[in-house]
Amino acid sequence: MDYVSLGRSGLTVSRLALGTMNFGRVTEEPEAHRILDVAREAGINFVDTANVYGGQEHRGRTEEIIGAWFSGAPERRAWTVLATKLYNPTGDAPNDKGLSARNIVRACDASLRRLKTDHIDVYQMHHIDRSVPWDEIWQAMERLVTNGKVLYVGSSNFAGWNIAQANETARARHFLGLVSEQSLYNVCERSIELELLPACRAYGVGVIAYSPLHGGVLGGALHKHGPGRSTQGRPRQYVEQHHDQIDAWEALCRDIGEEPGRVALAWLLGRDGVTAPIVGPRTVDQLSSAVRSLELALDRDTRDRIDSLFPGPGGQAPEAYAW
Repeated sequence: MDYVSLGRSGLTVSRLALGTMNFGRVTEEPEAHRILDVAREAGINFVDTANVYGGQEHRGRTEEIIGAWFSGAPERRAWTVLATKLYNPTGDAPNDKGLSARNIVRACDASLRRLKTDHIDVYQMHHIDRSVPWDEIWQAMERLVTNGKVLYVGSSNFAGWNIAQANETARARHFLGLVSEQSLYNVCERSIELELLPACRAYGVGVIAYSPLHGGVLGGALHKHGPGRSTQGRPRQYVEQHHDQIDAWEALCRDIGEEPGRVALAWLLGRDGVTAPIVGPRTVDQLSSAVRSLELALDRDTRDRIDSLFPGPGGQAPEAYAW
């Protein structure tokens, strides 16, 4: 396993992050614990979750599953770089959502109880909250850091100017600010190359790419057998609308003798500014396949072929659309 610093921080994380959104929703606790064990054996120390994961009827269940795994052996928590998130509603009360100081402190304490730990390594805002001033957000985060409940702060689903606004406000308060941004990024969806990715590079914010297979679309959707995310909902619609493009993608992967999912992960691992793609396996076998992507280096010809199939926005702004 290769390790890198998370953005400009001194925190060392694995090049793959283990996403746990399936835990408690489609993956039961025993299999989830096996996945966590295999991830640790493979050297993955970066585990990502959120306080609403687990399904609509049991928000927080995923954190509980991870907390139970930590309880099984104390060294597991010492090994793990633990990231969780807040923003979405966790209850029915008016203040059980968003990034108010009240909810930041309340949500953190609730996550700590479910995770059975005394601190969160990377506490991530799951979405921008335009109704709350940054001074209020940073005041609450500073309190959590001072109390030892949070070590670093990250974001998710921010725009490039949100990264600048957040970190400039933090700088004025003599606070470290954001060290990571978790964003949608894969060969199908490259919008972050316009402004978000350049902003993160400029501010030393590590990018954690979620949905690296675009909901299963890039994992061999046309030639898989059996049910999967790529056969349902929006992924299925994407495949139907872009059938020829996905067919050419899978042909490219066959030409180089690699599984499509591993090629998609290897492409992300080679992008400047990307700290780690998040892999969200439902089974141990899926995790083992993802780990093998670390051994795959794509040559220039392959990367050029991928760019011709999925050209992205044409570079960063403004050159992508102006002179």
